Amino acid sequence: MSATKTWVTEPDEVIPIRMGAEGVAARPSRTMCEVFKSALANFGTHPALKYQAEGIEGPWSTLTWTDYYNESVKFAKTLMSLGFAPHRCVNIIGFNSVEWFVAEMGCILAGGIAAGIYTTNLPEACRYISDHSQAEVVVVEGALQLKKYISIAGQLKHLKAIVVYGNETLAPVPDCPVPVYTWSDFQQLGKDVGDAQVEERMAGQQPGHCCCLIYTSGTTGTPKAVMLSHDNITWTAQTALMHFSFKIGDRSISYLPLSHIAAQILDMYGPMLCGSCVYFAQPDALRGSLGATLKAVRPTLFLGVPRVWEKIYEKMQEVGKKTVGTKKKIATWAKQKGAEHTRMCQYGGGGGEPCGYNVANKVVFTKVKENLGLDQAKGCFSAAAPISTEILEYFGSLDLPIYEVFGQSECTGPHTINDPEGWLIGTCGRPMRGTENKIVADTGELCYRGRHIFMGYMHDPEKTAETIDEEGWLHSGDVATFDDNNRTDMPAPSGFMRITGRIKELIITAGGENVAPVLIENEFKKALPSLSNCMVVGDKRKYLTILLSLKTELNEAEGIPTDKLAGTALETSKAIGSEATTVPEAATCPKWREHIEAARSKVNEEAPSRAQVIQKWALLPMDFSEKGGELTPTLKLKRGPTADKHRDIIDALYKE
Repeated sequence: MSATKTWVTEPDEVIPIRMGAEGVAARPSRTMCEVFKSALANFGTHPALKYQAEGIEGPWSTLTWTDYYNESVKFAKTLMSLGFAPHRCVNIIGFNSVEWFVAEMGCILAGGIAAGIYTTNLPEACRYISDHSQAEVVVVEGALQLKKYISIAGQLKHLKAIVVYGNETLAPVPDCPVPVYTWSDFQQLGKDVGDAQVEERMAGQQPGHCCCLIYTSGTTGTPKAVMLSHDNITWTAQTALMHFSFKIGDRSISYLPLSHIAAQILDMYGPMLCGSCVYFAQPDALRGSLGATLKAVRPTLFLGVPRVWEKIYEKMQEVGKKTVGTKKKIATWAKQKGAEHTRMCQYGGGGGEPCGYNVANKVVFTKVKENLGLDQAKGCFSAAAPISTEILEYFGSLDLPIYEVFGQSECTGPHTINDPEGWLIGTCGRPMRGTENKIVADTGELCYRGRHIFMGYMHDPEKTAETIDEEGWLHSGDVATFDDNNRTDMPAPSGFMRITGRIKELIITAGGENVAPVLIENEFKKALPSLSNCMVVGDKRKYLTILLSLKTELNEAEGIPTDKLAGTALETSKAIGSEATTVPEAATCPKWREHIEAARSKVNEEAPSRAQVIQKWALLPMDFSEKGGELTPTLKLKRGPTADKHRDIIDALYKE
């Protein structure tokens, strides 16, 4: 452990609160238990959670804050009845639900540490996390996730029980070495544990204790367990809420994976502080039902990862292409007014409204927002991965600003935020109040510190010491710049931030040139709207090449891309006079080759140096996907595995 104790790596250790001298950074620290009890006192009879047990057409059922708290206490009592000790772990794997929330909060009330697992993880990945976290109870959704854990339960020496939600009737499980309970049965096991015992567990927790683990998505290897303290979560959630006026009556939709910190802050912890209500989407939200849920809920706050916004954009583009005549002219005029209004509303834009804006708003924007279910949204956000300025500007032209947020699991979610007070397309916003920032001169690396910085990687002091230095600075691994529009109530740098690459992703060519691949990849996506993904290659090579994948139809049942062209890729085929409707046909089509070559030339003409010129390219037979191994569950590119998978294609690009 560091001599100055700026980090810890064991789950029962206490991290000193990184208290600031004044302002937001000096806010009193609180535990999650204290925040939950405060929500009970302040919002008790108000709705906390809403769900549709009978599917997308069914009625909404409600848990008040009192119901939510009482169910969490029941879960805590059952854990204690099983001999669950403080600082032990519960794992949760399943789609977002009341049970997910109750399991997490019940675990925390019992003094434990909750850790979510991605539903897409294979049994071996589940085994690694449950073994590493020494999970004593695993909560699973349905038969599919239960099957995974039955197959590995014998390898988990700390496991005491498996709890299944979504199935209230269970077939006998003779081969499982630990008891398997339905959710309702499990909730009754602790009925003999007194309230005073739970209160004692809650009182024994300190703000510097760990209460949550976020396992990183593993872009560069085995997932690391990010330890988050009570203070990390309560301080970060409260500070993030300062940027927006959310309160009782506000609504959000829970659909992004709860094993990711962004969803936990937005869905679980933020609402506890402001009394807003969370609506659970259907499990097939990302396969089509999210649109119906948006229209039913009309959220006042909505977070989408870039791919969600891209899908909405693509569908709207398809609708737009069918609009003709007078309607087309009105829509085009309105979008010009929307784009102008967006420029005026951004930082430094002067504010106000362009002439004709109110008419455009009434005739076009209001209807578009109603059709999307976003007509009551106070804030729409994008996080977890970079989003293209093209998408942001498109929604801006519809008077629907999307605020980009930057953060990491290691900073409890957000660090820089675009908000109505100050936003700028093409940036990740300005740092949250109460934090400090710096850019390392030699490398351009972004470093920052504050009360949102994680405790450490569990059981991994070596990786922790590489990430948090002796002065408490988190070394993000990102290459970034700040502009001069600093916050007046924060030390510089605190202007709008841009991420230009990852240090570990920097390509060092055979000639010793450092190249940030993300910048080149973004330019290719601008020049070729038909692209779904791309990856620059060239580390220790004589020149740069790029792998390209076109937009294709998705096999919704299996979650894998097909080879049938879709969206702008299919439109491009028609526009360039090609008869190709599949990737193999495009790969052998001279017109497609000419089209891609023209885009390559355009990008190369704008390259700042010869080292950043792309010499060759290859069109991959299939788009990148999580199941294909190229993307993480949050759709980040896994460069190493992608290069390994397509090694033969890459090698062919470098044959003289």
